[in-house]
Amino acid sequence: MAGEDGLRQWTPAGVSQPEGALARASYRNLAFNPDGQTLWGSPSFRDEGGGWESSDVLDLASGTISAGPPWDTGVAEHPGGGLVATLASDQGATHCLFARVDQGSVPGVMRPLRRALILDCDGYETPLFSADGRHIAIRGNAYDNSVEVFEFPSLHRVLATTLGDPSPGYPYPQEWLDQVQAWSRHNIAFGSQPGVLWIATPAGALVEVNLETRQAVEHDVLTGSGLSALAATATGELLVAGSGGELVLLSVLSGSTQTCTTSKDISRAAVIAFLEATAEIPDDGDDLETHLVLTDGTRTWEADDLATVTTASATDPTWLQLQAAINRAQVESE
Repeated sequence: MAGEDGLRQWTPAGVSQPEGALARASYRNLAFNPDGQTLWGSPSFRDEGGGWESSDVLDLASGTISAGPPWDTGVAEHPGGGLVATLASDQGATHCLFARVDQGSVPGVMRPLRRALILDCDGYETPLFSADGRHIAIRGNAYDNSVEVFEFPSLHRVLATTLGDPSPGYPYPQEWLDQVQAWSRHNIAFGSQPGVLWIATPAGALVEVNLETRQAVEHDVLTGSGLSALAATATGELLVAGSGGELVLLSVLSGSTQTCTTSKDISRAAVIAFLEATAEIPDDGDDLETHLVLTDGTRTWEADDLATVTTASATDPTWLQLQAAINRAQVESE
């Protein structure tokens, strides 16, 4: 745990505080790598004052610290193993980065890959993989109650929706702010059923969304209480929290014949296919954006494409409109 007083760690031997630089490190984000032997901290505190341009990699056995890539919003492990997803946010756009975490030249370090998602604005939650690894869902953003779901490994977007009314523009009316706050930021989950996303609502219902057919079915769970959080257990049951303090565990009857073994095989195959279609960013690739191949789920851009784009329509994402305006201004000034 990181706080104002620095880093604290709990082990079977008790509570301790690391020595040296880590004693004062008040990281904003912490995550363990999948094998639990390395702790990732963001932003970096290796340099005086820290910085969002990189992160720290803490070897828990030796206490050594090395450099890692920038990230700022949680880390999600793909169920197929060897791959994680995290976010690198900016007010204009957010990158969903994928990284290898199997053994490399420096064990325990995220090794970012070129293929990445680009999301509009910032303010998203940690990405969420389905149990079979064939979908990734992202909840956000700072201005809309959006939910986006992408196929994996293709990264093709299969669902994009806004929960409630979209942002009306600044300054925001109070009734819109009340509506936005009514929706929990932790209200989506994948259960054991392949291709099904669950969404918890302020009205006390769970919405079952079939990602293949685009059909939605509403299930009443709590009467007179809004759903304030939703999560899935390791075995696929749904855990629901209500605004009145309720905690409900739900089992979902599934007609799927997919077993744990076949699900693991499917998710591992998805990771292999993704890795075969991309490459690691070079160790000296300090500027990630110059190496990324970005997609929003419908279109794809190489770094050179974004460096030269000068036109964008009002229906394009905000980040693309801003990029086009910046490039156009540079061309006009030359």
